[in-house]
Amino acid sequence: MSIKGFKLLGATAAVMAGFALMPAQAADNTVVKLGFAAPLTGPQSHYGEDMKNGLTLALEEANKQNIELDGKPAKFELVTRDDQADPRTAVQVAQQIVDEEVQGVLGHFNSGTTIPASSVYNDAGLPQIAMATSPEYTQQGYDTTFRMMTSDTQQGAAAGEFIVKDLGAKNIALIDDRTAYGQGLADQVAKAVEANGGKVVAREYTTDKANDFTAILTNIKSKEPDAIFFGGLDAQSGPMRRQMVTLGIKAPLVSGEMTRSATFLKLAGDAANGTYASLAGVPLKQMAAGEKFAADYKARFKVEPGVYAPYAYDGAWNMITAMKEAGSAQPEKYLPKLAALQRTGATSENIAYDKNGDLKEISVTIYEVKNGKWEMVKTMVSKAN
Repeated sequence: MSIKGFKLLGATAAVMAGFALMPAQAADNTVVKLGFAAPLTGPQSHYGEDMKNGLTLALEEANKQNIELDGKPAKFELVTRDDQADPRTAVQVAQQIVDEEVQGVLGHFNSGTTIPASSVYNDAGLPQIAMATSPEYTQQGYDTTFRMMTSDTQQGAAAGEFIVKDLGAKNIALIDDRTAYGQGLADQVAKAVEANGGKVVAREYTTDKANDFTAILTNIKSKEPDAIFFGGLDAQSGPMRRQMVTLGIKAPLVSGEMTRSATFLKLAGDAANGTYASLAGVPLKQMAAGEKFAADYKARFKVEPGVYAPYAYDGAWNMITAMKEAGSAQPEKYLPKLAALQRTGATSENIAYDKNGDLKEISVTIYEVKNGKWEMVKTMVSKAN
């Protein structure tokens, strides 16, 4: 071998020796992988990005605290997947996340993706804190399922009561997009409407891909409803509201938290005024640490937080806090701490779970669009039975 070759070999050996030190340095930390899945492409991507930002903020804060788990400082990492808001894709993504050997899951976003994916995580023994609001998610008998937000059972009850008692509506028409979220929320509203003395005079269905609602709105108009409730996304409720105005329907549109967005305001335009939306939780300014969260979020991402970011942030901290209390990132060790969790977060001073993994504190706020902006109408806060 030439002298030149020898020198190259020596240099290579020196570099390799440097790499040999890296595992020892890395071994000083425990990498804690947390899975996350939500729609990150397509018409629902703004929901997923908002949720992801809330989680990212929490993990970055945690990484600055030198939290010790399993005897070593922990470094939290988010393993991200796009489930495209599609149930089949969600199951495939869930298995990919499990294969990444994560220690917990923060997601999914939609009820329709969360419910089928939850069985994959439960089989793997992974605690899951999801945004999903459909009641079926935490009624499967799994001890691994937890929520970030109030369920649709609780939100639907509040919305239905508001429609009858506050709006004075007696005859109500319902539309839903046939997703687990939309149908489930509309079902709960229907129950609450009838329980409060109202009557459901029409029940129509669409899809989460539709944008022309003329036929079903024309049918509903003939029933002369006092209010119309829609269970579904802002991508549909925006055009729906404009078409209601075009058809001369005077009844107000009422919807759930997916409609309470800037996207709805943009899509509905001037027709947005007079629309109502229920939202789990209290307004950001009334949250336990909402203003601080909003300031931190804007400083980090250069935009205002959306509806879901503070709940995602608290969801992440709920899991991290359980790990801290257990002193371990091993699911079987921190899961009991998560189930028994009691903490003050950004969204509430009383974060705790019931036996199913639902939040014990029930808070729902009704908003109305006035002069092109969402404004609070009233907030209802109570405790689950």
